Amino acid sequence: MIKWYDEEYTFEVEVIAVSHNNVSEHHCRNGEQVGDVFTCGYGCPVTQCGQGICSKTMMILFPMMEAVRSGGSLMNLGGDSDTSREFFCPDGVVKYRLTVRKNNNDNFHRNSHYQE
Repeated sequence: MIKWYDEEYTFEVEVIAVSHNNVSEHHCRNGEQVGDVFTCGYGCPVTQCGQGICSKTMMILFPMMEAVRSGGSLMNLGGDSDTSREFFCPDGVVKYRLTVRKNNNDNFHRNSHYQE
């Protein structure tokens, strides 16, 4: 893999709660725990240890990331600010906080980075 484009945004996803008294064993198949932090640009979020975020959660997360990349605000999706939103995994077990940071790099599509 050769990463040749500096992404416009960085995404951070933090586990802020786990139902069942913050115990993920026997409830969260991925084993996510309060305090776990996943980061990414365009790829799937991973921890500092390289552990990937739950694949089911990625189904919810990706549309929010794309909304931001296309100029949208997380407030329009129920967030508490333009750059922050809390949400649950599809199983309702893990609660996350998505935080977006703009990197001051060019937009991929508007600045001719994509070529056919």
